[in-house]
Amino acid sequence: MKPVSNIIITIDGWSSCGKSTLARQLAKKLGYVYIDSGAMYRAITLYFLRNHVDWTSVKEVEEALNSIDIDFHYNEATEKSEIYLNGENVEYVIRDLVVAEKVSDVAAIREVREFAVAQQRKMGKKKGIVMDGRDIGTTVFPRAELKIFMTADNAVRVERRFKELFEKNPNITVEEVKNNLEMRDYIDSNREVSPLRQAKDAIVLDNTNITEEQQLKQALKWAKENLSQ
Repeated sequence: MKPVSNIIITIDGWSSCGKSTLARQLAKKLGYVYIDSGAMYRAITLYFLRNHVDWTSVKEVEEALNSIDIDFHYNEATEKSEIYLNGENVEYVIRDLVVAEKVSDVAAIREVREFAVAQQRKMGKKKGIVMDGRDIGTTVFPRAELKIFMTADNAVRVERRFKELFEKNPNITVEEVKNNLEMRDYIDSNREVSPLRQAKDAIVLDNTNITEEQQLKQALKWAKENLSQ
């Protein structure tokens, strides 16, 4: 399916609701660019951890951000956009639990969010993008033509996240994953800067009891409706 016009599609929601999966599939179907905003915050967190940046210090944070270059490159072999941090492909490194445990703290920092949002808006100037995250429909692109807010039952989210992490770390426990998700939910929804909120004009997509194919079909339907307007 080729787009008859370019729009911006935002997909926000809780951790482990499958936002990235849907955004990636939807972008491919529409011939749009997929941008994983969460990966950007993970990459920044990875840089902070590697370089022992004290993110409670505004000065250290600002200095570190000046040394960070983030870009996305399409991998034809995997048919996915992969994130690069200062020229290094970190697509898989940033998925580690060590990064996951700190990313919400880093993403709550005003200077970090301002840096990331500026980058994201620059990427969306030509439209024709699908971007997922926590504040895309509320802060980054409040005028986006289609906003989707994803949610799912907590137990289902924990199970999905556990399966994803277990492949990389067989020693991880369900309890660790549950605690991590609860912590991230709390920080994401209670942070001072751009907290996780459902935009008033967003369409809710609860995928607790539907398949990836079903959710993609529904999202495509919504996209077509906006493209035809």
